Amino acid sequence: MFDWFSLSDTPVAAISEPDAIDLLKTDHDSVKELFDRFKKAGDRRSKARIANQAITALKIHTAIEEEIFYPAVRQRVGKDVMNEADEEHHVAKVLIRELEEMDGSGDHFDANFNVLAENVRHHIKEEERKMLPKAQDVDIDFVKLGQRMLRRREQLLTDGFPPVGARKKPARAKRAIA
Repeated sequence: MFDWFSLSDTPVAAISEPDAIDLLKTDHDSVKELFDRFKKAGDRRSKARIANQAITALKIHTAIEEEIFYPAVRQRVGKDVMNEADEEHHVAKVLIRELEEMDGSGDHFDANFNVLAENVRHHIKEEERKMLPKAQDVDIDFVKLGQRMLRRREQLLTDGFPPVGARKKPARAKRAIA
């Protein structure tokens, strides 16, 4: 039998820590699984519970991407890809805000959640096909970036996170009154 402990006194997790991209992909897989479970759930209580889990996961994931990952790769990945990701996040936030205002029993709850799922699935495909491959070429330490993301996730889970707010519009220059 193979003895894992004879190789090193260092725990396996310390040898290969997940990098930022691995963490994002793991989040993607988790939320897609929640979307699948929602579709299969038969009763209203189960659907509401699964939807709440998905919303929490998405809020945390979105915060981590917007606060840490996107700024780290934005310039090198390109504004078109990043701007599209920003807009997809905005649409998800609008749907999340609407779902949070529902109690899970309304006529449109399932429809709203399914639209959220479709939009997020599209966003995941875009990220994994376009953004993440370009991000891998950025000269940064993705393990350290992943550690920052994990610390932020823990902070969000411990301290909570602000409610999903409306989009902040850029300030417009004031015209001089002649």
